[in-house]
Amino acid sequence: MSFSYVDDVSPGNGALPPRAWYAGSDAAALCLNGNWRFRLSATADAHADSFAEPGHDTSGWSEIAVPGHWVLQGHGAPIYTNHRYPFPVDPPRVPTENPTGDHLCAFDLPGNWPADGGAVLRFDGVESCARVWLNGEDIGDFKGSRLPHEFAVGQLLRPEGNVLAVRVHQWSSGSYLEDQDQWWLPGIFRDVTLLHRPAGCALDFFVHAPYSHGAGLGTLRVDSDTAGRITVPELGIDMATGEAVTVPVEPWTAETPRLYDGELATEGERIPLRIGFRTVAVADGVIKVNGKRILLRGVNRHEFHPETGRTLDARTMRLDLELMKRHNINAVRTSHYPPHPAFLDLCDELGLWVIDECDLETHGFAEQNWRGNPVDDDRWTPALLDRATRMVERDKNHPSVIMWSLGNECGTGRGLTAMAEWIHGRDPDRLVHYEGDHNCRDTDVYSRMYADHAEVEQIGQGLDGGPEKRRGLPFVLCEYGHAMGNGPGGIADYQRLFETYERTQGGFIWEWIDHGLKDERYGYAYGGDFGEELHDGNFVCDGLLFPDRTPSPGLLEYKKVIEPVRIEGDGRAGTVRITNAYDFADLSGIAFEWSYQVDGETIQSGPLDVPKLTAGESADIELPAPPAGAGSAETRWTVRALLAEDIAWGRRGHQVAWGQLPVGERPPERMARGDRPVRGEKLITLGPASFDARTGALRTIGAVHVTGLRLDVWRATTDNDNGAAWEPDLCYGPRWREFGLHRMQHRLDGVELTDDALTVRTRVAPAAREAGLRTVYRWTSDGTRLRLTVSVGLDGEWPLPLPRLGIRLGLPSSAGYVKWSGGGPGEAYPDTRAASMLGRWESSVDDLQTPYVRPQENGARADVRWAEVGGLRVEGDAAFWFTARRWTSEQLDAAEHRTDLVPSKDTVWVNLDHDQQGIGSQSCGPGPLPQYRLRVEPTEFAFTFRALEDA
Repeated sequence: MSFSYVDDVSPGNGALPPRAWYAGSDAAALCLNGNWRFRLSATADAHADSFAEPGHDTSGWSEIAVPGHWVLQGHGAPIYTNHRYPFPVDPPRVPTENPTGDHLCAFDLPGNWPADGGAVLRFDGVESCARVWLNGEDIGDFKGSRLPHEFAVGQLLRPEGNVLAVRVHQWSSGSYLEDQDQWWLPGIFRDVTLLHRPAGCALDFFVHAPYSHGAGLGTLRVDSDTAGRITVPELGIDMATGEAVTVPVEPWTAETPRLYDGELATEGERIPLRIGFRTVAVADGVIKVNGKRILLRGVNRHEFHPETGRTLDARTMRLDLELMKRHNINAVRTSHYPPHPAFLDLCDELGLWVIDECDLETHGFAEQNWRGNPVDDDRWTPALLDRATRMVERDKNHPSVIMWSLGNECGTGRGLTAMAEWIHGRDPDRLVHYEGDHNCRDTDVYSRMYADHAEVEQIGQGLDGGPEKRRGLPFVLCEYGHAMGNGPGGIADYQRLFETYERTQGGFIWEWIDHGLKDERYGYAYGGDFGEELHDGNFVCDGLLFPDRTPSPGLLEYKKVIEPVRIEGDGRAGTVRITNAYDFADLSGIAFEWSYQVDGETIQSGPLDVPKLTAGESADIELPAPPAGAGSAETRWTVRALLAEDIAWGRRGHQVAWGQLPVGERPPERMARGDRPVRGEKLITLGPASFDARTGALRTIGAVHVTGLRLDVWRATTDNDNGAAWEPDLCYGPRWREFGLHRMQHRLDGVELTDDALTVRTRVAPAAREAGLRTVYRWTSDGTRLRLTVSVGLDGEWPLPLPRLGIRLGLPSSAGYVKWSGGGPGEAYPDTRAASMLGRWESSVDDLQTPYVRPQENGARADVRWAEVGGLRVEGDAAFWFTARRWTSEQLDAAEHRTDLVPSKDTVWVNLDHDQQGIGSQSCGPGPLPQYRLRVEPTEFAFTFRALEDA
């Protein structure tokens, strides 16, 4: 047999024209998912097609789950690359070594399967190329991994003993069009279904349901290839297909996802419809839905599960969307391919704006300066149009879809223009998006990825220049806030720009979930862990969710930054301003509560009566009289916005937004200097503490042993510290290492005793550098408490900010639990602290850790007033950063996977930081803004220690 179809640039042969997807109808259907027989070969031509004949001996074959990927079921191994093709670039040819999976499914028709009519065999997703036989008959081949393909098979079916054979090739000409940043995972990974097609059944149909916001009217017209009738009982509609009717309706939006149940009835089939009335347009230079500007609080979403790859069940898809809604996300870009079609049904139901993206990326051609790029080669245009057509026709009846995206990172070319022209002609009522079209020749929005804050502000002000058409278009960041490891930082600063300039209409965080594959060796595996020749390491782990779908600190930060209710005010005056930041919804579904904290502890709370503000409206609300008896303590109000009732994606009491209003400031810490240091033979004693007589090193505070207290400037570099090779700005992680900040040496210059203090003078510096930090530790005591004042002076030139500045000390391993007053409950850093709520918190040391797939700096708590750990209470003169872990920063820095971290049996290491460097998102994007960089300058900070009575 010929295998030319593998390298052929055509999209395939034998498939039916694409049509609208629907979840079900009254026509019979047979799901063919399940365990199939499977044989893996190293090349495409290793075996003839005789395996497709009924009765073929498969006794030596394996079994595999369909849908699924064979490389995740013990056959071969996954490959991760960001954009480099894992094979030689010679389009459309692919390597001889081409893993090929033969799949066999034997099935009988159900006893009630209709005897009349035809049948269609549907594949919802196969990577990357498939040839199909039914009962020994070759019915066609196809490419387009994340797109549906249907074949007419009615004449081939038998009541019993049917054999469906599918040969799947990992590499094909289609692979050149599918160079998305993700794992290469071959297989039949979406559903396979046999559909009965009765005489007079529905074929394709297009639901048009625009909304007139001025009149409050919706117009419904359903165009259908098969004539029939449309009924919508709630609206009193009963009309023929092709006719139009205008009626009063409630519109569909992502905030108010109003759907009307209807039905398309043809002579042979009844199909349920879920109809949402809405209009999308660019007007006055902005994207408007139903006449109002929208702000996209979005996320990019690959389909991923740590055990099943891109095979997702309905429960997981719904969980993703419920998590998005509970974290205030209102938009999703289906990067970089159409999702499982059921996902869009859920977007319609729960309410999200969707950019539906075509299964197209040719990013690897950038390595060849885009030579040979298929999107600028007319031979490939039919394949590009096939992909665009299959996406649009499948998904055109979803009100949630407001934009079609031509694809991602394909450069530019005639093929993209052809796609845009076809889409505009087929569906003029939606917008066309493509980030690579910087001149907006083919698109309706100006889209960029990872533009820095200054450029976004310039664009918002209309000072970005460019062609005249582009200057009149809305701007969207289709990717920003690269959520790789600890981060992303700076998203609150982006959000301020989106809310300031009408043209800047939000963006989509990259991305939703870490693509770590569950692995008994490492916990979760990433690029290189399967012996790949080329790979891009943990760049595949860049999501707001950990692989097990646990929210990361980045997702909690994003939730706070984009919250749709703003809570501000003057705590001292006892007033709070509530602003409804929704685009459409009023606040009738939100309940408000106040609470009053004294030194971080809530002493009183109650409901707060807030009007049902309409979208964009604000109100100043008077808070109750503050409780008496707070004295000189630090006090504040906390106001929360909560769901008033259970809804589809959240339970009553779910927190939507919150704000804190300070009332009384924290009084300064004062300590009398009563005790004097006493030198013994081996120890110096001062108040409750003892020190080494030679070095001045702290040994004990009360009964608590302390080790290794000294200045610390190093942190285990984050993915965003390390940055990306292509980023034009300075990446600090490599420069810190080059400068030697990870191997600082501590020289003792003197130990001095005076009447009221023990002073230890040191110099902290890296080898091979003249620059250093003159560090003085000054210890005083009032007999019960111990105070440390650290003074840091500079020697030489310091061309870089510091990772951190503070002290590190070791406590006994029994110090396993922490209580603190300050920011929490989760981690925070200077540019990721919006979600850090001031209060009293407690946690085990183990639970303070954030389990990034690649270990790195994590777990700092911000704005800490005091912390209790291991029998000690520590208070800062100023608020400080607190970290505690069972390994050192150096051990954390050396780890490549979670399983590399082995807890110390002896020591808990505590960092008390005066300041930290911000995080940024330079793993793909800008680094920390200047205001979040930790400049090297003379500094003084102080901590007070006290042994707890029960230590």
